[in-house]
Amino acid sequence: MRRFMAARQPLYSPLPCPLSLQRGVRRLISLGSPMARATGRIRWILVFVLFLLSGVAYLDRVNLSIAGRFVAEAYGLTNVQLGTVFSAFILGYALFQAPAGRVADRYGPQWVLVTGVIWWSVFTTLTGLMPSGIIFALPALLAVRCLLGVGEAVVYPASNRVVATWIPTPERGLANGILFAGVGVGAGIATPLVTAVLGRYGWRWSFYVCAVIGLIVAAMWSVVGRNAPDGHPWVRQPERDHIARGVPHEAVTADSVSWLAIARDRNVLALTLGYATFGYAAYIFFSWFFIYVNTVRGLDLKATSYFTMLPFLAMALGSPLGGWLADRLIPRLGVRKARTTVAMVGLVAAACFIALGVRVQEARLASVVLAGGAGALYLSLSSFWSTTADIGGSSAGAVSGVMNMGNQLAGAFTSTVTPAIANTFGWSASFLVASVLLLLGSAAWLFVDPERSLLRPGLQSSKAEIL
Repeated sequence: MRRFMAARQPLYSPLPCPLSLQRGVRRLISLGSPMARATGRIRWILVFVLFLLSGVAYLDRVNLSIAGRFVAEAYGLTNVQLGTVFSAFILGYALFQAPAGRVADRYGPQWVLVTGVIWWSVFTTLTGLMPSGIIFALPALLAVRCLLGVGEAVVYPASNRVVATWIPTPERGLANGILFAGVGVGAGIATPLVTAVLGRYGWRWSFYVCAVIGLIVAAMWSVVGRNAPDGHPWVRQPERDHIARGVPHEAVTADSVSWLAIARDRNVLALTLGYATFGYAAYIFFSWFFIYVNTVRGLDLKATSYFTMLPFLAMALGSPLGGWLADRLIPRLGVRKARTTVAMVGLVAAACFIALGVRVQEARLASVVLAGGAGALYLSLSSFWSTTADIGGSSAGAVSGVMNMGNQLAGAFTSTVTPAIANTFGWSASFLVASVLLLLGSAAWLFVDPERSLLRPGLQSSKAEIL
């Protein structure tokens, strides 16, 4: 009887049983570090839950771009007005990056992250609750999406503070790579999930479902997350010792760096410029790629839902690969050359793929080539965030918040300017502008030195012991 029942089990289940999911998580964590089995894996469990939070954040961010056509019809919005709604989210998100990072530095990332997820889940729900035909639909949408962005602003600065406190320098590339793979996974899952939900239940329910998923992951983080290894009851002494050897004590206990010192630092300025060009290109995929493939390239809704997943899957692969490569190169090249090389190569490759993709005539092949550009772009991502953890230490949240503010302001600019450029010069011009900016972002890395800490001239956080 047992054999018969086993034979009737499906080969694939979209909702894996808890045991199979647990085995998959354990396998992922075991790949996190060569030292994981010897020292313990709790830090990688935290990284995995941050990966889930990252995915949920982007799921709640891009759901509007997927449901955008239906939202525009419900409220009578033009493409330019819809782009303004996209920008409202990014504006709230961008302006609160640095303050959110400082809050995470001061109060710790555990409950700051939980509060942020609850906040943005509420406003995700409100996006779906707005009735059709209201007089002030556009201002109401602008306010709701802006406040949603304020809630999401805590995610990556707070996560970076976790990395600065929990992850030794030689493991930060892969840790950030896994964390930001959630961007691609969340954005990739968003396309089929939102399309399926709005196709069956209407576009409003797509926002309700996303909000519930966020609350579930927030509950997970409240259980496993802690501000520091010493405060976590699951961490064994070998893992505490391993973290202490790779994270300088002063880097996580020093006083906060002043805003003026952060704003004047050459590393921060170069990283912010480079990450701004990154954001300009990335937000074309987040805000306009679905509409571009569907309306400009002429694919039907079903084909569009498949092909617009490709850039986000490429991001999910490129992010951990870039982090892993940087970590592997550190023993050979040193921290500065390793992080700089991976970042510059990724940005230049992305510029080439994007420029080539818009020249391809066949819609499906063009989508594949452009997806290659998204994957190459995300090869560089871990280097940006690992460097802010290296130089920021106890102020890693604030430093990364400033950098990400530049990224998001460029993204807000993209969301509004992209359709304007497309209306005047064509959609190819919109993508080519992104390619040119990525070359500028690559050059900015020539002025970045991850071995020069902001905490004090004599402390170089990336000189921690490499195990």
